[in-house]
Amino acid sequence: MGHFLSLFLTICFLFGKVTLLQAAHGISIDGKLKYGPDFKQFDYVSEKAEKGGKLLLHDNGSFDKMNPFTLKGTAPFGLEMFIFEPLAVGSLDEPFAEYGLIASDIELAADGLSVTFTIDKNAKFSNGSPVTPEDVLFSLQTLKSDKVHPFYPFYYQDIKDAKILDSHRIQFLFNRSNRELHMIAAQIPVMSKAFYATPAHSFTGEGEQKNMTPPIGSGPYTVTSFNQGRSITYERNPEYWARNHPVRKGMYNLDSIVVNYYKDQIVAVEAFKAGEFDFMMVNIAKQWARDLVGKHFDNGSLIKKRFPHQNNAGMQGFLMNTRRPIFQDIRVRQALGLAFDFQWTNKSLFYDQYTRSNSFFSNSYLAASALPTGLELSYLEPFRKSLPREVFTTPLSAPDSNDKGGIRGNLRKARKLLADAGWTIQDGVLKNKEGMVFQFEILLVTPSFERVMAPYVSNLQKLGIKVDYRTIDPALYTDRVQNFDFDMIVHVYGQSLSPGNEQKNYWHSSSADRPGSRNLAGIKDPAVDAMVEKIVYAKTQEELTAACKALDRILWYGYYMVPNWYLNVHRLAYHNKFSMPDTLPLYYNPYQLLMTWWSKNGAENK
Repeated sequence: MGHFLSLFLTICFLFGKVTLLQAAHGISIDGKLKYGPDFKQFDYVSEKAEKGGKLLLHDNGSFDKMNPFTLKGTAPFGLEMFIFEPLAVGSLDEPFAEYGLIASDIELAADGLSVTFTIDKNAKFSNGSPVTPEDVLFSLQTLKSDKVHPFYPFYYQDIKDAKILDSHRIQFLFNRSNRELHMIAAQIPVMSKAFYATPAHSFTGEGEQKNMTPPIGSGPYTVTSFNQGRSITYERNPEYWARNHPVRKGMYNLDSIVVNYYKDQIVAVEAFKAGEFDFMMVNIAKQWARDLVGKHFDNGSLIKKRFPHQNNAGMQGFLMNTRRPIFQDIRVRQALGLAFDFQWTNKSLFYDQYTRSNSFFSNSYLAASALPTGLELSYLEPFRKSLPREVFTTPLSAPDSNDKGGIRGNLRKARKLLADAGWTIQDGVLKNKEGMVFQFEILLVTPSFERVMAPYVSNLQKLGIKVDYRTIDPALYTDRVQNFDFDMIVHVYGQSLSPGNEQKNYWHSSSADRPGSRNLAGIKDPAVDAMVEKIVYAKTQEELTAACKALDRILWYGYYMVPNWYLNVHRLAYHNKFSMPDTLPLYYNPYQLLMTWWSKNGAENK
């Protein structure tokens, strides 16, 4: 596409005549790019970064496969991040922009119904073979097939097909125009067709699961050794094709990365303090406040620090599986939310470190506020009769035990809701008119959450509800969750600043019965479906924002989750052996940040 046409589309976008923009070196949803065609590196990396050194990481549980894209089993931490690369990568200081990596040029059609990628002539897999359009086509076709985790074909369903144009170009064709579909297409991890064409490595189901051959990818590292379920070692590829690429410069600086596995996070904390690994993100307030202390922190050999971010915090909460009959009445779900005393929990267990989740898009401009008006209200209006009245009359607000009456007042409200739903105390136990006992189980994947559950379960027992909670093996937990075999779990719905296709996987009726989907609550609601469709196919920022806020209200007053809490910082602990850039990214996870660090004594530690 010529410079004149690119300029024309830019002008049209600014004046509202075109909602999609083509840019050769990068793409975005709103037509804006921070970095120009000749940029040398991202602002959040450093020119001072040096290669060398060794990084020791940890993960909990174990692993039993070397393919991160299939449903069954668990792949080792880092495999997708270190081994596989997409056509383009997101910038961590822009909300929704991507810059070409394997794709050296990206051409979005003016009608938004196709995008053409030109494969960088330098792109190579770790075995030296070039990355070709055939590899990209194979990756797309595989990820749209029934041989992978169901998330992928669902997420990529609006990519109709692809055709190879020549030896370096491939065109993706879309079913319909979607403001982010070209960006979704660019995120597809590119696999080696030749590697997976080997019968021993192919995506063929059970046979593939048993193969533990490390895959070939185009990423900065290769797998050099592993002890199944215990550890894996990645070595930086000295011939990595993109080591001087603008989107990779100053990143992936450590020569080797070893991931060791521990039983759970409590054991891992003690291992960290003993020097068994170098870096950890801390999700448990008690560990941050009470366990990560001592002489090594006092003398500076160990550091714990809060790193601020501007990520959309999404929603964490106790999620109810509405496939279970006891959770199908909305009054019951509301009652269970009233029994959680966040204020006591935050003060007594969390050292007042957290903010209560107040939205499914917490900590972002997409969170619903006040009452619906304008476009948001117009989206909700057709469903007024089927939606709870509070969607239109009451701003989002979680139960507060600091209110008059405290938790006792909330429990009285809960008891009334349960009675209205047909559940009353009989012989000291909550039963319905058929004599069915109200009881359920809470599944946990880490014992650290047991201290949170104990007071919550105690409050539920005051309502006559019989509740058990238990921590199970991570592999078993994953299998049960993927097959919706649970009553209640603790779950996090992460969100970006530009929600899109993933919302179908979270909430849409079409994902409710699909094993492996993240519609774990089993939501089947026409109003939810309609808002998700409006999010996915929004053409303007105004439409996207209105649809997100409308969805937020519907989900909130559907009481599918008991809201938990969030932080607007990452709590990180690490050994004092790293240097880091002066500038932080804005939208990032801890491991993306870590990949911009380097060893203080890299050369000595090689």
